[in-house]
Amino acid sequence: MALVSRLWKVLVGIKDALALALLLLFFAGLYGVLTARAGGQRVRDGALLINLDGAVVEEPSDRGGLAQALSGVGASGEVRERDVVRALDAAVADSRIKAVAIDMSGFAGAGLVHCEEIGAAIDRVRAAHKPVLVYGFVLEDAGTLIASHASEVWVDPLGGALLPGPGGYRMYYAGLLDRLKITAHIFRVGTYKDYVEPYFRQDQSPASKAASGELYGAIWAEIRADVQAARPHAQVAAMTGDPVGWLHAHGDDAAEAAKAAGLVDRIGTRADWGARVAVLAGTDTDSQRPGAFAHTGMAAFLADHAEPTDGKAIAVVTVAGDIVDGKAGPGTAGGTRIARLIDDAAVRSDVAGIVLRVDSPGGSLTGAEAIRAALVRAKARGLPIAVSMANLAASGGYWVATPAGRIFAEPGTITGSIGVFAVIPSFEKALAAWGVTGDGVRTTPLSGQPDVFTGLTPEISAMLQDEINGSYARFLSIVGESRHRTPAQIDAIAQGRVWDGRRAKALGLVDAFGGLADAEGWVAAQAHLGNGAWHADFVATPQKTVLQRLAALGNGGDEDDDAAANADAAVPRDWAGVVALRQREGLARVLGDAQAVLGGGGGAQAACLECLPLMPPRAIDPGMAGRAAGLLAAAGGGQAQGLLAALWSARR
Repeated sequence: MALVSRLWKVLVGIKDALALALLLLFFAGLYGVLTARAGGQRVRDGALLINLDGAVVEEPSDRGGLAQALSGVGASGEVRERDVVRALDAAVADSRIKAVAIDMSGFAGAGLVHCEEIGAAIDRVRAAHKPVLVYGFVLEDAGTLIASHASEVWVDPLGGALLPGPGGYRMYYAGLLDRLKITAHIFRVGTYKDYVEPYFRQDQSPASKAASGELYGAIWAEIRADVQAARPHAQVAAMTGDPVGWLHAHGDDAAEAAKAAGLVDRIGTRADWGARVAVLAGTDTDSQRPGAFAHTGMAAFLADHAEPTDGKAIAVVTVAGDIVDGKAGPGTAGGTRIARLIDDAAVRSDVAGIVLRVDSPGGSLTGAEAIRAALVRAKARGLPIAVSMANLAASGGYWVATPAGRIFAEPGTITGSIGVFAVIPSFEKALAAWGVTGDGVRTTPLSGQPDVFTGLTPEISAMLQDEINGSYARFLSIVGESRHRTPAQIDAIAQGRVWDGRRAKALGLVDAFGGLADAEGWVAAQAHLGNGAWHADFVATPQKTVLQRLAALGNGGDEDDDAAANADAAVPRDWAGVVALRQREGLARVLGDAQAVLGGGGGAQAACLECLPLMPPRAIDPGMAGRAAGLLAAAGGGQAQGLLAALWSARR
């Protein structure tokens, strides 16, 4: 009987394994079909339909494929800006395209430079005597800026268009930290390095407010100038000067007010807009849906207009999103991953030069240095290097730009922020209020430091500030070498201050105004390539297939000859980061102690208290860590789990 039972269990296991394998193959096949659909569609006579559904970005994020789909956790859409511009430019000469329809009803925003580049591409389509019709719901700065270039701007009757302008308030936590008795140890260099101000101030410092006012003023002027140039008769000043009176004057109807201001041409539903596109581009004979029109989607259209591959390659490497250590990305700039892309491109015989396209606020210093060092290696091989800055290339985003022979930016690019900081929290005051204190033996002033519970010693605090000072000095040095200035001259325009593109060019941080194509052209000229004898090759980390992701779950990662390349993106490698990691390890030990006493051991124990500091670090269970943060918050009389998480990760 036991044998039959065991045999039955084996058969059931085989059945379950086969069912799982078939399920995985089904999803893999479905994924392949969905990703291949765009290439199989034909281009129809009619309109080019561009759905700006989500945020327009430099590099879409790696969404995790099947793993995310099965998790049930959705993600906001992302549209690559380069694809939009390329589709618009291809539509100019394609006789099959009679008009361009841009649906912005799901638009979630874009950076200023991306908006201006898309707007300029729309202008080129209109110059070819092809109408561009935009439909949106509520269009704010970015949406209004893009839409203003269209032949016709439509909004829903319940929607509208307005220009609220950049800026706004941010939260300051110093008062809350005092109430919770949490000490935020701030280490920074730079009068204007205000990222850390919320953790030790209750308001914005005068220096930060003055710098922000100048920056936002320049960006706001750029937005207004672009909209006004696209729509000379738009009443931008009247609308922004007295928005309440402007709305009241038009019966509190935002759509009618936007139309009266010249930002909107027509008001109607999406079906009404589609019917108008059909008049210009033709009806869709395959659909009876109201508002249907003959069209080709952007993915199918781009598949029909393959990018050129003739001649030598100019490798374009993208640094988009926060810079972190490890292999993170796309959409996040993993330093090891991007350095590997640069190194691989540099040894290719067909690559004549490299353009680094940067759209990043910075992040990990060691991640940025990995990218910079790879560019230096490529430069040593004789390859010309240029940097093209998109919306944002600040702090670590400027660090990676320093090896370039020429830096291109746009007037609306945000750059600079040459400064360094670190934030490390400790909870000795909060715990003391509950009667929890610390004591022990140290062999040196650094033993057991930093301690999340008993605080930082003067020695570790001084060393951390010294490390930040040293990093800032190195920042000044590499920028000075790149810009042919002394460190003192760079320090005068650094101090963590952020500049718009125009000021950055005037200060010598940027060489020329221009976009990605200008940077590519400069590299081609430096490589002595003739007209048409080269093409841009956008090198990127290949997206893993579903089966590759499943295999990676089983073997724990990819084999690699570089141990650092396999490191997790969250593992810091600089000294301040390692100190913060030690702090997390201390929390893990205390959580382990609590678990042993409250739910683990029970009964008589034979354990060594003195052995704990000599043991390997424990991993922190996220659930327990969250409960610990909640307890610390309760000790101060408030909910601060999110704040603690921000403190723990605030380093740039």
